[in-house]
Amino acid sequence: MKILATVKRVTDPDMKIKVKEDGSGIDLSSISFKVNPFDEIAVEESLKIKETHGGEVVVVGVGSRNAQTEIRYGLSMGADRGIHVQTEGYMDSDVVARILKSVIEIEQPDLVLLGKQAVDDDNNQVAQLLAEYLGWGQACFASKIDITNSTARVEREVDGGIEVIEMDLPGIVSADLRLNEPRYPALPDVMKANKKELKIYNSSELGVEMQPKVIVKQLAEPPRRKGGCIVPDVPALIRWLKEEAKVI
Repeated sequence: MKILATVKRVTDPDMKIKVKEDGSGIDLSSISFKVNPFDEIAVEESLKIKETHGGEVVVVGVGSRNAQTEIRYGLSMGADRGIHVQTEGYMDSDVVARILKSVIEIEQPDLVLLGKQAVDDDNNQVAQLLAEYLGWGQACFASKIDITNSTARVEREVDGGIEVIEMDLPGIVSADLRLNEPRYPALPDVMKANKKELKIYNSSELGVEMQPKVIVKQLAEPPRRKGGCIVPDVPALIRWLKEEAKVI
């Protein structure tokens, strides 16, 4: 079984994000990066499926040359090969889905695993768009995956409990937080990752239209919250909530 898993380079979610003064984007001058946490979960699940059923795990990343760091991390976790689609500039979810579609048509995997969303933009769109463009079945927000022959049985958490979806392969699955706990690569695995194959494509080689459908014109930080006040008694509190805060 061949499994393709995504590894997106995102800003470290533990760092404080600052918007540029002109609102044109995020100030990245002092920001560190890492693999999207949900993509780490997708890679881990790919490796577990390989350990059970055999086959190959291929990790793919899209972005500037710096994205190879995150691809190498996926290789250090245990993936067999890496693919880097080198691009520059802004990409919306639709562009990324079209790029992945071209890679999948070349690789012909049996299963594609993605993180359910990226923690930098939180769009939660690529898996769904990709399934539509390929005409494949999809199961999003997976909390458990079982593979039997050419069928995937996926459990996902919903408001009322657990929903179970079965679909024929090839298919698209997006990983939720509770699917697994990603492994931490040991130093020897990190060293081995540097020698593993990393195929580089240019977006023009894949014939992908790079024009985004969603354009971000400006970013702005939310207004700062106003400080509270001390009230002497409950009637004063109610009066403040009505007249000042206007919440009741």
